[in-house]
Amino acid sequence: MSTFTHNAAKIRILTVDDHPLLREGVAAVVERLSDMELVGEATNGAEAIERFRELRPDVTLMDLQMPIVNGVDAIRAIRREFPQARIIVLTTYAGDVQALTALKAGAVGYLLKSTLRKEMLDAIRIVHAGKRYLPPEIATEIAVHAIGDALTEREIAVLRCVAVGQANKEIARQLAISDDTVKGHLKNIFAKLGVGDRTQAVTVAAKRGIIDI
Repeated sequence: MSTFTHNAAKIRILTVDDHPLLREGVAAVVERLSDMELVGEATNGAEAIERFRELRPDVTLMDLQMPIVNGVDAIRAIRREFPQARIIVLTTYAGDVQALTALKAGAVGYLLKSTLRKEMLDAIRIVHAGKRYLPPEIATEIAVHAIGDALTEREIAVLRCVAVGQANKEIARQLAISDDTVKGHLKNIFAKLGVGDRTQAVTVAAKRGIIDI
């Protein structure tokens, strides 16, 4: 099993994001601190895995939506190889389903890009100390929806078709099911998401990270 090399003086950070401005922003904040240092950057999930192997950072800040390999798959791959890796998701998406997916993949922290600088630094220090970090509003969303019924894979497939504007007949044809089955799925989707129509269903599902639009 691989082990990290720890620098007792500074928390070594790897930033993974396909937006240069975000990486520059993190670098600008970290370089002023005496207890942290930025040891590397990556622009996609595949690069993140390589950079992690090479640098063995103490804490990794990981975006979710990236080209080539997305953040969740990169987290899974890194944690498989390095079970002790401490990865904080840094994303624009507050959806409870997306957050839960990232945490199940092995992330130990979850932050929104709109978060205040102090919160990001607190999260890095907390995670480095071996604890988890989850903003209260996201923890609440996860808790609220945990007791509800999750959408099935087929229901999500129907919802993706709805999101691109397909009518029931087109959805039925594409998924090789009957019109009545599509209507049944939609009824279940509306009930599970607590909505009254297709537009609301797509909006809520996107907000929660169930589908990408």
